Amino acid sequence: MYTDKWYDSPKWLRLRAKILRRDNYLDQEARRFGKIKPAEIVHHIFPKDDYPQYAYEPWNLISVSRMTHNSFHDRETDELTEKGMDLLRRTCRKQRIPIPQRYQEKKHAKRRDNYY
Repeated sequence: MYTDKWYDSPKWLRLRAKILRRDNYLDQEARRFGKIKPAEIVHHIFPKDDYPQYAYEPWNLISVSRMTHNSFHDRETDELTEKGMDLLRRTCRKQRIPIPQRYQEKKHAKRRDNYY
């Protein structure tokens, strides 16, 4: 199993503990919907490998359960799922930072009527 040694660094472990305390050890995504679930993972909203400049930013970190975390990532490609991208977009709006091009919502093609 691949493990990233970065997650064992003292700096990350201290920040992780701080974020879990900040969020009262509760899954913040479930909390949005009035549900109470314990959190065990601190998720990078902007993926750490793609956006290292945000890796230690508290606004980029959210406490979640393992199930919620798995719903944010496609486990085969490790890309963000639509749910993960939605969280990223909401965070951008809240932080007033531009949504990266690759995460912008796709515009739906205008439907044409086939009436002549």
